[in-house]
Amino acid sequence: MSYAVKNLAQGSRELIAFRIGDQEFCVNIMSVREIRGWTKATGLPHSPSYVMGVINLRGAVLPIVDLSARLGMRRAEPTPRHVIIVAQVKNRVVGLLVEAVSDILTVTDENIQPVPEVSSELERQYARGILAIDKRMICLIELDTLFPDTDSEAA
Repeated sequence: MSYAVKNLAQGSRELIAFRIGDQEFCVNIMSVREIRGWTKATGLPHSPSYVMGVINLRGAVLPIVDLSARLGMRRAEPTPRHVIIVAQVKNRVVGLLVEAVSDILTVTDENIQPVPEVSSELERQYARGILAIDKRMICLIELDTLFPDTDSEAA
């Protein structure tokens, strides 16, 4: 009998870590479908400022989100070194533009510290915790809270 998924210790989870500027963030690896190189997006009129546009992903239209801008940071200026994390967010698939993927982490709930009270309201909305690993501070993001429901906005 073979297993397609690596067995993790009870209570542990895998996260994919990535860089935006000089900060590191991570998301649950189960929401990540693939990681691909940067592809220039076709702009969409009247889209939110953090939406860079759309690309063709094997015949499907994939919206590309500048995760830096969505997190309230400076807008990204994509280079060939940037990557797109294709992720499932609620009931849709989106591409998240980040500078680089840095790690795959296996953590337990004990590794995740609460978000400090001094954080902004936006940060408390999307941040689920902070990981202190090897002198690195990595913010755990809950993707579902970053994007409003758009079922009623569908064209």
